[in-house]
Amino acid sequence: MALPVYRAKPDEHDPLAINAPLVAKWLEKFLRDEVVKRRGIRHAVVGLSGGVDSAVAAALSARAFGAEHVTAIRMPYKSSSPDSLVHAQTVIDWLGIGARTIDITPIVDAYAAAEPEITPARLGNVCARARMIVLFDRSAKLTALPIGTSNKSERLFGYFTWHADDSPPINPLGDLFKTQVWALARELGVPKEIVDKPASADLIKGQTDESDFGISYAKADRILHYLAQGHSRSQLEALGFPKSEVALVFDKVDSTHWKRHLPTVAMLSASAINEYYLRPVDY
Repeated sequence: MALPVYRAKPDEHDPLAINAPLVAKWLEKFLRDEVVKRRGIRHAVVGLSGGVDSAVAAALSARAFGAEHVTAIRMPYKSSSPDSLVHAQTVIDWLGIGARTIDITPIVDAYAAAEPEITPARLGNVCARARMIVLFDRSAKLTALPIGTSNKSERLFGYFTWHADDSPPINPLGDLFKTQVWALARELGVPKEIVDKPASADLIKGQTDESDFGISYAKADRILHYLAQGHSRSQLEALGFPKSEVALVFDKVDSTHWKRHLPTVAMLSASAINEYYLRPVDY
């Protein structure tokens, strides 16, 4: 049963308003239940990018498990913004968590050397997947569990690298839109310079999420909210949302459906794992 956090403090003018203190407590409990109680693991590893999502995931983990049981992994590439490392260190110092910096440049460039015509987008995907290799391997070394940092907005938009950003088995932020993550960050006390800076995947120099989207999070999140509630394009247009923005959001969600699911298995029996129609079977 989902916690009714969206309307804990009803505000007709902001359907995305959350009760941030309640959300924080709920997500702390979620992390303890899923990591400690269900899996018997007491240590968490978070890929710390210097952005607000990973900062919030790290803060929630520190509150749920204790700072001594959380390790932040910084994984810069040679083209990463220097500010990303600085902001990640700010979070590490603020929370008092453990940390390790692993430069992924040698890993990525060893592959890129064999692909001289690799595009920036492909290189970005290689970086993202290299980071997941590091994150899962460090988790194995520390007997820890990787904690995900993807928010609901980027998951619905498919704004992540498949089998990379959204791979960690536990994700406390996956049902929070980006604007809600910002609200939660302020509640948790995430340093202002991290909350206020433009969101960026930091895969390509000068890249920002909103420039990639062609729409701001503030506008997109409201459309995504109503879309997820079952409203049609025409209904959203009737509510006053611009037709072009509605089309942009719906098209992004429709075109990235496959990224939000595990690989599709060809069914040959009535016991296909997680595939059986209306009755998922999991062994």
